[in-house]
Amino acid sequence: MRKQIAAANWKMNLTYQQGEKLLDEILKAKTPLHFHQQVIFAVPFPYLIMANSEVANESNYSVAAQNCHHKKSGAFTGEVAPEMLYSIGIKYCIIGHSERREYFNETNAQLAEKIDLLLGQGIQPIFCCGEPLSIREAGSQNSYVETQLAESLFHLQPDQAEKLIIAYEPIWAIGTGKTASAEQAQEMHAHIRTVLKEKFGNDIADSISILYGGSVKGANAREIFSGEDVDGGLVGGASLVKEEFIAIMEALK
Repeated sequence: MRKQIAAANWKMNLTYQQGEKLLDEILKAKTPLHFHQQVIFAVPFPYLIMANSEVANESNYSVAAQNCHHKKSGAFTGEVAPEMLYSIGIKYCIIGHSERREYFNETNAQLAEKIDLLLGQGIQPIFCCGEPLSIREAGSQNSYVETQLAESLFHLQPDQAEKLIIAYEPIWAIGTGKTASAEQAQEMHAHIRTVLKEKFGNDIADSISILYGGSVKGANAREIFSGEDVDGGLVGGASLVKEEFIAIMEALK
């Protein structure tokens, strides 16, 4: 069975003390998790060691970085390399988030470099993809997302691809007042899995968790996660509220 994942993306929020308190409260809730369910906290760089220590003795909990640099090392002031993440015990890393693509002009080619460096360190990439409003309105979302996958992932061998986690973000439904339905989420997730099957084969594609990243909340998580190809969520704002994120965890299949 594919991993069913609730991934919390804190983005640039919370102080160290607030983050530590939130983690403590979520862990103290002792939400029952089955063997195939995983909770991942993607916290800001300064909190990685703290968060990793918090979950060290917990089953089914892990920590992710929110980004990494696309070069192994060098004169890149302020950047963080995958090797550095590995050295402090980080097992997951988000790359290609829509905010990174839009605000920092990250390209599919750069993300391919990040993928290689992360996999080389044994860190699982959480690769984000998704289309903006103009692409959705033009009906070109499938080809747009397929290009993102192809240019960043298709150089991988099947045994490398099976280590990926994919997160689909309908950018057009985040902060625009428009809403993506559970049916639309499943439709795109199914398309992504079909693209992966055509490239890497059925067994590999069927083993890759595909998360939904479109404003998941406690109230809609169960409906969204009910889709056959929806394996959990990459959660933004709701992950900063204990009750909301616990409800999302409880909604995992």
